[in-house]
Amino acid sequence: MVAPPDDPTASAEPIPLGQRVFDNVFLLLGLGLVVMLIAFTGWGMWEILSMPQATLP
Repeated sequence: MVAPPDDPTASAEPIPLGQRVFDNVFLLLGLGLVVMLIAFTGWGMWEILSMPQATLP
């Protein structure tokens, strides 16, 4: 179906990827959780691996 030429909602331009991501609330929530999970897991692993070996009494 073709929109009439005087329709202000009709647009020949595709919707940018950033706008599609920000318009989808559940995708935004999922991306936020994944980024935080990766960041905090990576940070924790870096802290564990960079700790000096403990001396036992």
